[in-house]
Amino acid sequence: MLDIKVNQVLDCKGLACPMPIVKTKKAMDQLESGQVIEVQATDKGSLADIQGWARNTGHQYLGTVEEGDLLKHYLRKSSPNEVKEEKKHPLTASNEELLKRLQAAENITILDVRESAEYSFNRIPGAVSIPLGELENRLGELKLEDELYVVCRTGARSDLACQLLASKGFKQVKNVIPGMSEWTGPTEKL
Repeated sequence: MLDIKVNQVLDCKGLACPMPIVKTKKAMDQLESGQVIEVQATDKGSLADIQGWARNTGHQYLGTVEEGDLLKHYLRKSSPNEVKEEKKHPLTASNEELLKRLQAAENITILDVRESAEYSFNRIPGAVSIPLGELENRLGELKLEDELYVVCRTGARSDLACQLLASKGFKQVKNVIPGMSEWTGPTEKL
């Protein structure tokens, strides 16, 4: 059993993306540099979300402990000179824009970065599933020259995925907002 001294415990159990990140951002603002927060979550996608958010903001991701269905994420607040201004991927597309591209049968790739269970029960037909937490290790499954429309539940996880893809040389990457939470186009399930 790890003995980690934490300054705050944040309960995000039962919350889905993007709420664990939203609550973590607010709680982190209240901490002093060097303090550690434990974020308790049950959303499996929160692991990749927390890691990506920490990487993009400069706060230090210390690790995650799994206790059954509970994930305990540990983050250390960085000093002001270490913190980066949080950036968003500049290229976005609306759900309606993606639907028009699908209806026109244009040559695009839809990348779904939600967890496998989310993808299994409700997905855009033809979407490729690569959960955000696996994306960096599975980049070889995508083509640099493809036009990628990246979806998740709300646009938060897909934003992190778009930033990662752009940093790895993908030029035609768009974050679909608001994503599957408000998708009205065709869907399928396994």
